[in-house]
Amino acid sequence: MDKLSVEEVKHVAYLARLELTDKEIEKFRVQLKSILNEVDKIKDIKDCDDDMMFTPVNHDTVLREDTEGEMLDYNEVMINVPNSTGNFVEVPVMLNE
Repeated sequence: MDKLSVEEVKHVAYLARLELTDKEIEKFRVQLKSILNEVDKIKDIKDCDDDMMFTPVNHDTVLREDTEGEMLDYNEVMINVPNSTGNFVEVPVMLNE
C-alpha cells in the first residue's frame, strides 16, 4: 500500500485539529504512509535477552543505619560560626522583607 485512505488522513487531521484542502489531503496520503513505514521498522529490531541497561554505570547505594550520636559541645559548634550574637548564630538574610 503506497497511500493511506482519504478517510484515514481526514481522521488524523481531525485529531490534530487541522483543516486540510483536497490537494493537501492527497499530498499527505503519501507522506503519512511514508512516515508510518519508517515507524514500522522499529518492529524489525531484534530484542536481546540481556537485561536492559538504563544507565551505563551501576549505582549501588550503600545505606547505613541511622544512629543517635553524642551532641556537639557549644564551644565545638561556635568554632566554625563566622558571626554570632550571644548564644545565637547569625545567618545572611535570604528573604526581602
